[in-house]
Amino acid sequence: MYKVLIIDDEISVCKLLSAYLEKKGFDTEATISGKQGLQRIRKQHFDVVLCDYRLGDFDGSTIYPEIKKISPDVVVIFITGYVNLQVAIDLVKKGVYQYLEKPLRPDELLDTINLAMSSKAKGRDYPENDQPVSREPDLIMGEDETSKELMKSLSLVGPTDYSVVIEGETGTGKESIAKLLHQNSKRSKGPFIPIDCGSLSREIGASELFGHEKGAFTGAISDKTGAFELAEGGTIFLDEIANLSPDIQVMLLRAIQERKVRKLGSVRLKEIDVRIIVATNENLIDKVKEGLFREDLYYRINEFNLKVPPLRQRPGDLALLVSQFMEKTGSELDKSFSGIDEEVNCLFKNYNWPGNIRELKNTLRRACLLTEDGGSISSAALPAALQIFDQDILSDSKPPIGLQGEEQLPTLDLKAQAHLAEAKHIRKVLFEVGFNKTKAAELLNIDRKTLYQKLKRFEEKA
Repeated sequence: MYKVLIIDDEISVCKLLSAYLEKKGFDTEATISGKQGLQRIRKQHFDVVLCDYRLGDFDGSTIYPEIKKISPDVVVIFITGYVNLQVAIDLVKKGVYQYLEKPLRPDELLDTINLAMSSKAKGRDYPENDQPVSREPDLIMGEDETSKELMKSLSLVGPTDYSVVIEGETGTGKESIAKLLHQNSKRSKGPFIPIDCGSLSREIGASELFGHEKGAFTGAISDKTGAFELAEGGTIFLDEIANLSPDIQVMLLRAIQERKVRKLGSVRLKEIDVRIIVATNENLIDKVKEGLFREDLYYRINEFNLKVPPLRQRPGDLALLVSQFMEKTGSELDKSFSGIDEEVNCLFKNYNWPGNIRELKNTLRRACLLTEDGGSISSAALPAALQIFDQDILSDSKPPIGLQGEEQLPTLDLKAQAHLAEAKHIRKVLFEVGFNKTKAAELLNIDRKTLYQKLKRFEEKA
């Protein structure tokens, strides 16, 4: 049994984390001050220390070296509500195992601790081929042909140093793909630095990407290292690159061409060795034609193009995604589920999923929370948007999928013949009542849900 020390100046956080980790089989102790935490580390052995970055008597940069002096082999994970990329990277370089953002996701925390223990990390932020946890949806690729093609392309370009443009709708897992490219490259031991270009204003964009020196502009009270320098020897990932302002595009083009960057307020150029991966949910060529994105920059970054298929074009992966997300959420909530109702299964297969994998994941997390332990996910546990869609596909204004026209079902044996006869009879009744499913169910002496299930099976057999 692994022993975990929790140091957080909020008693409620200590209690919640202790209760959760003890349920998962860990032995925990908690304290609300850095001083008390250090005293406990002196007196007994801990495998992991979960420490709030900002305590009343210490911050992360001061308590970490004290912890390592007392117990060099302990794994230290900082938790904080104040995320600062440069602070996180500095801690990583010093040997902190991980840096997690509040509010904590229990499954993320558990995965981090288990990974730390399984790799027997000794004074390092992450095992050699692992990186800090991504906020993007998990990249799950199954047996669908579009997924296989994407994975084939990933295996080809991953080991190279090519700049890659990843195109895909919101929620398709572009950052996860970028991380996979990084992890399968010769740069896997270097940092992976993601930057959301959509959040970079014209004023701070240059500073975030290239850094600045103290006094470079109003508010620059100290030197700042930019993302390109932080990514030295590794990969920089520029998400939603189409949102960069024209002047930042010019600076980025120059940095890529010269492989050098200049901090704001500095006259010195610094050489950089980074791989560049960018992502966009827009068509960059269209942006070039509209004069909103530089053509020369586009051709600089587009040495290889990856198109991530939306979820609606990956029907063969849907069941796998549902299973994986339900299992993970069940573990987080300490619940188990018997699956999803047939009605929900049909709804998921017909829904367009505009938010892609992220929407599916959030939908299942909500549904699992609302479903009793041991139960099956029903439509009542789905968000309002899907329930409205459910009513739409069950409406009486259109023929059901799979029963339009006179398509024939297999008639190779008695079972198939019976299936065909049933399908024809249901079709006949539906036509007679103008595809009013409620009336059809009454005439067939079955409930509406059973009719719905039969229609879905006919669709699959058609």
